[in-house]
Amino acid sequence: MRTLIEVLAGLAILANAVIYGTDVFGAIVLRPATAAVDDRTLTQLLGHVHRIADRRFAAIGTGGLIAAMAMTALAATTGHWVSTAAGTLATLALIIFLAIYTRVSKPVNTALTEAAVADRVPDDARQLQARWDSVIDARVALQTLALAALCIALAAA
Repeated sequence: MRTLIEVLAGLAILANAVIYGTDVFGAIVLRPATAAVDDRTLTQLLGHVHRIADRRFAAIGTGGLIAAMAMTALAATTGHWVSTAAGTLATLALIIFLAIYTRVSKPVNTALTEAAVADRVPDDARQLQARWDSVIDARVALQTLALAALCIALAAA
C-alpha cells in the first residue's frame, strides 16, 4: 500500500505542478505584460489562451484533485497519519483553489474567450482582467500549499 500512496502522491504532484507553474507564469509574466498592451491585444491574447487552457487543464486539475483525495483516503485507511494529514491539507487547498477559479477566474476566462472568438473588445476588458488578477496570488499560494503538503505526504509514506 505504501507504494500506491507514493504513486498517487506523485501523480497529484505532477498534475498540480502543471497548474501551479501556469499560475506562477500568469502572476509574474502575463500580469505585467498585459498591463503594457492595448485592450484589443489583451482580449485577443488572453481570450485565446483561456479558450485553449480551460479545455486542456480541466482534466489535469481534476486528475490532480482526484489523485490527492485517493492518496489521502488510502493513507488514512492504512494508518499513514502524517500522509493523511498532509493529504487532507492539500485536498482542502485544492478545493478552495477550485472554488476561487470557478467563482472568479472562469467567468472572466469565458467573457474574454467569447470576445476574442467574436473578434470584439469588451468595454470592460481592463476590469475583467483586474478581476482575474485579483485572485492570481491567492491561487498561487493555494497551489504552493497543496504541492508542499503533497511532497510531505510523499516523503512520509
